[in-house]
Amino acid sequence: MADLMGSRAYCCFKCQNLVAFHDDIVSKDFQASSGRAFLFSHAMNIILGPKENRQLITGLHIVADVYCSDCGEELGWKYIKAYEETQKYKEGKCILEKFKIVQGNE
Repeated sequence: MADLMGSRAYCCFKCQNLVAFHDDIVSKDFQASSGRAFLFSHAMNIILGPKENRQLITGLHIVADVYCSDCGEELGWKYIKAYEETQKYKEGKCILEKFKIVQGNE
């Protein structure tokens, strides 16, 4: 637990549930339908929705929407599978929409 103290954290904007750490950001250069989004290597305290094929800007992917485990707010999605070889690095990572998360103090 001591390792968590002082880490920059991101929380659900609605209920302040911890969902990710700043150190897990892979990229801040992603775009969601509602605006900017961050790609995280790991997210926590989330629930995955059903897997589905989704056509995104970078091609067809299998994704699952991610929801806050406390309040159920949709926060983004998780890449399950990328069909394009150049997009494989996204597999297993989560997109969290910038306006759905706030910086917190963990």
